Amino acid sequence: MVAAEVPKLASAAECFFKGVEGKRFRPTVLLLMATALNVHIPDPPAKGFRDTWTTDLRTRQQSIAEITEMIHVASLLHDDILDDANKRRGNGSLNAVMGDKLAVLAGDFLLSRACVGLAALKNTEVVSLLATVVEHLVTGETMQMTASSEQRCSMEYYMQKTYYKTASLISNSCKAVALLAGQTTEVAMLAFEYGKTLGFALKLIDDVLDFTGTLASLGNGSLSDIRHGIVTAPLLLAMEEFPQLHAVVYRGFDNPKNIDIALEYLGKSHGIQRTGELAMKHANLAAAAIDSLPESNDENVRKSRRALVELTQRVITRNE
Repeated sequence: MVAAEVPKLASAAECFFKGVEGKRFRPTVLLLMATALNVHIPDPPAKGFRDTWTTDLRTRQQSIAEITEMIHVASLLHDDILDDANKRRGNGSLNAVMGDKLAVLAGDFLLSRACVGLAALKNTEVVSLLATVVEHLVTGETMQMTASSEQRCSMEYYMQKTYYKTASLISNSCKAVALLAGQTTEVAMLAFEYGKTLGFALKLIDDVLDFTGTLASLGNGSLSDIRHGIVTAPLLLAMEEFPQLHAVVYRGFDNPKNIDIALEYLGKSHGIQRTGELAMKHANLAAAAIDSLPESNDENVRKSRRALVELTQRVITRNE
């Protein structure tokens, strides 16, 4: 899907897909979800065309995986510019290598290609879902940039922002895959819940790793969030034990001494442990959503569902 008449633009957009983001987590989730949900074929065409219809459905669901990854990468390109980041998973960020202007255009280009792909699906409900995701990404980033001191200290505000910035993309894409398969509203919502709670677990573990990881293993280096003045779950939960942290957050983290003070309180608290436990809670909710899907005797369906459940545990046990 990534092609352009201007080679430099295509090259800028493509370079982010080569080696840097090798895990392809979201497309993997969506392709597994596609197989996990393709149980009942809703009113297929004439008998002789069933295989063709099934193949077409798989192709359309694969398009959702590609579109989702393009939206995700576009958001990362734009985030790196806003954060003035010069590294992305150990490599030079696109804005650092090619400049802010080309990085902005590369992100815009990916979003436009995602829109073209969505239009080709000719499904207004799916188009609406993924358009809402883009709106959520912008809303979440704006919430982060404009939060007041009180809002930065609110766990509720943080979780809402996390849904917009992280969980919305996975949850609505999972729902889109279900809708393309003609699944019931109940099944589509189970797919949505899986993506939502998995997204929360993913971000919460990211929060933990930002404090406990090393520069070599993390995308933007350890302590990346706090150095950008972003208060995440471990500190928010530590505040419940040490209310003195509120004053530190109010002062901001431009002064490195305030970072040291916050880390000292965090080290004395159970903030990191409780964040891991909260991530586990969401991972278990994601697994429960898969277990609640209608039963199937199809071995491919069962394998995909087992893999989706296994992914929930991998998310919370990873160290990078």
